[in-house]
Amino acid sequence: MKSIVDQLSTYKSVHLNKKNVRTHFFGVPLIVMSVMVLVNMLNIEWSSQTNEVVLPVMPIVALLVVIYYVILDLKIGLIATLLFAPVYWAAVNISVLPNAAWMAVGIFVIGWIIQFVGHAYEKAKPAFVDDLNQLLIGPLFLVSEVVFALGINEEMEKEVTEIARDKRRAFEKAKSA
Repeated sequence: MKSIVDQLSTYKSVHLNKKNVRTHFFGVPLIVMSVMVLVNMLNIEWSSQTNEVVLPVMPIVALLVVIYYVILDLKIGLIATLLFAPVYWAAVNISVLPNAAWMAVGIFVIGWIIQFVGHAYEKAKPAFVDDLNQLLIGPLFLVSEVVFALGINEEMEKEVTEIARDKRRAFEKAKSA
């Protein structure tokens, strides 16, 4: 498994423009919430002659994502969990509304439009195009940006930014060749 520095630097390499990063602070939570709404509508069901069991999928998915984030970095993973708890709560409550699936699809589309506007500023494709795992790193990137802005993990921020700039230069060089 790649380290958090590797993951964040790959993501940051196409998120060096401040306008792009700002759009992500709106787009990523919208996308995350819409996916949570849709996943919260899924259940695993099985029954026997004596009983029926319904297991919601969302808590399992959320727990796996939290575990992944905490394995990458305990502090940032726990902060991410706290910051996305209200998004989870909103998604659970939206998922029981009539037309929740359509609302989620609308929120999802709006979130991605915001993302692509940001990448127009960046003049670089989204990170997930080359690595689908970067879809999971987007929310963690935003949390790390907040953590770094608060002066926490300054060494990690410096390392991530240096590697990201190197990756971006290599990307630009390959693009122009």
